[in-house]
Amino acid sequence: MIKKTILTLSIASAMIMSFTACEQTQRENPLLAESELPFGAPDFSKIQVTDYMPAFLKAIEQNREAIKQIIENSDSATFENTILAYENSGRLLDRVSRVFFALTEADKTDEIGEIEKTVQPLLTDLENEISFNKPLFERIKKVYDTQYESLQGEDKKLLEEIYKDFVRKGALLSDDKMARMKEINLRISELQQQWGDSLQAATNDALVWVEKEEELAGLSEADIAQCKKDAESRGGKAPYAIVIVNTTQQPLLASLDNRELRKKVFEASVHRADGTGKYNTFPLVCEIAKLRAEKAEIMGYPNYAAYSLENTMAKTPVNVYAFLMNLIKAYVPKADAETKAIEDFARKSQGAEFQLQAYDYFYYSAKMKKELLNVSDDEVKPYFNVDSVLFNGVFYAANRVYGLTFKERTDIPTYHPDMKVFEVIDKDGKTLGLFYGDYYRRPTKRGGAWMDGFQKQSRQWNQLPIIFNVCNSAKAPEGQPSLITWDEVTTMFHEFGHALHGLLSNCQYNRLSGTSVARDFVEMPSQFNESFASIPEVFDHYAHHYKTGDPMPADLKERMLKSINFQPCYALGENLAATCVDLAWHMLASKDIPTVDKAMEFETESLRKVGLLNPFIPIPPRYHTSYFNHVWGGGYAAGYYSYLWTEVLAVNIADVFAKRGPLKPETGQDLREKILSRGNTGDLMQMFTDFTGMAQPDASSLLKARGL
Repeated sequence: MIKKTILTLSIASAMIMSFTACEQTQRENPLLAESELPFGAPDFSKIQVTDYMPAFLKAIEQNREAIKQIIENSDSATFENTILAYENSGRLLDRVSRVFFALTEADKTDEIGEIEKTVQPLLTDLENEISFNKPLFERIKKVYDTQYESLQGEDKKLLEEIYKDFVRKGALLSDDKMARMKEINLRISELQQQWGDSLQAATNDALVWVEKEEELAGLSEADIAQCKKDAESRGGKAPYAIVIVNTTQQPLLASLDNRELRKKVFEASVHRADGTGKYNTFPLVCEIAKLRAEKAEIMGYPNYAAYSLENTMAKTPVNVYAFLMNLIKAYVPKADAETKAIEDFARKSQGAEFQLQAYDYFYYSAKMKKELLNVSDDEVKPYFNVDSVLFNGVFYAANRVYGLTFKERTDIPTYHPDMKVFEVIDKDGKTLGLFYGDYYRRPTKRGGAWMDGFQKQSRQWNQLPIIFNVCNSAKAPEGQPSLITWDEVTTMFHEFGHALHGLLSNCQYNRLSGTSVARDFVEMPSQFNESFASIPEVFDHYAHHYKTGDPMPADLKERMLKSINFQPCYALGENLAATCVDLAWHMLASKDIPTVDKAMEFETESLRKVGLLNPFIPIPPRYHTSYFNHVWGGGYAAGYYSYLWTEVLAVNIADVFAKRGPLKPETGQDLREKILSRGNTGDLMQMFTDFTGMAQPDASSLLKARGL
């Protein structure tokens, strides 16, 4: 099967090269040349869709040639001629991939999608070819065995990471096991490509059409206008449409008065890809899970979770479960009380027989919050203009704490008109890098929010970081301000925390720089950065009414900030449930993976076992199995727990800031020097200890920070 696939791809590649040859002789492929824009930014004014495939083929060819030169070097293997040569071997491919895959996530047109289907197997084939290249690994192992002890600092860390990466991918396996591992890698790549296509299509298709405006009672004028705009942009089958976002719970359910429509929207979200309708991702899920389990078994581990967690701070599934069960034990009675309080509140208006459902939770919680705290999203959204949050909040905090300033660059083209570009300038006046913001949703963008980069920081490559944030807020009609919820405000701060981790990086090697850290550490800077959103000085600087420019009144501000932790159990519960679903799938041996028709039953049973399937607490997972993109399409398999794990680290660090003064530049410089600038150049727990003075994180602080 592999040989046939590779042969087919080789023929396809030749055809593509032939097809594009004439065009490429007329103009230089901008992806293959060093960009003439400042700091090496990709020149989207020159890049055409037809440039990507030839660029990939050339970059893959160049990567292969570089590996060949390492192997054929007749000199004895050294750090310079083997490890550094390997580090430099894929630089062009890294550049092309970063630009292309930014579009597959944020602006995936049909043309981009078709190219992705061809590229992914080629890249997997190359990765297999390199990972299982025995002569190459022999040279790497030679350097590791003879020079590791004599190397220092980042050189030593680079060697360690490269050697261990080869070992974890199977470089020490027998020939027959290597061959099977190659098959598994290629098949998983194919399945994840199918997953991405299926989930985006399923989510786009799950939107709920609405015929009459009165059905949208409870929504603000701006939300109704957005529903009308969404309907128009998606074919206009009805005057209004409610778009489904990536999570289980849908934000509009907090305001929508029509209970039947609430139910319809919620069920459209839950059943978008479980086979109830025309999309079913369970066949992909079960095959991916089985292949991952087999991969772990080949490597000598009982399950994929054990294999995956070895390179994290948590280390083992036992440690993760101990962490989670302590949280669940504290959470369940509080969630029971919170749910009963909401249901009792609803029964005042709906009668004694009313049973609270998951699609009612946000709605009656919002009404209860309005009654008890006299605050609602509609009341505070006029003070949260996207532009003000960015310039006067996110950027302002970074200036106060780290001394950074941001200069908008209108001369640097982007892949979409909604994107803005900023030059990031350090306190000494030197440029640190570029930051791009892409904040508005569109049909070609997948759900959620994330950070990535067109270029990572590297002194070795004389390369400054070029970082971008992507979110999915609704864009207001032309000439009107885009107003967002508090959750979307904290999301902007969160993703910029990741951006700071990339922008403040000061490492020698690309492989070690920026966010190249363990999953259960990488979310710490982002979750910590959320804390600045509610610090009074920062809040007062960005929370101004979009019409009058007046700051949020003191009384409303007090009520709003109190409301942040109002009824906090839902957010924790949906995260705990999703985490346990993720782990349950990846704790299975390959022989125990459920069949497609039993997949949902397996999820339900896994939640029951950990005490999170309580009919009296209608809090579903943040993501059900069938649309859990972090796990099946992203890099968080057996790792979704890291959001809670790193929240503990973030709260501990925020406590240090609070004690020293939350906006003191000295504290920011300390965090920058000890953590944010260091990438993966040292032991992560030691970095945490160096900054906080704590030998171990204090998990009890998480419940306190969440108001529990």
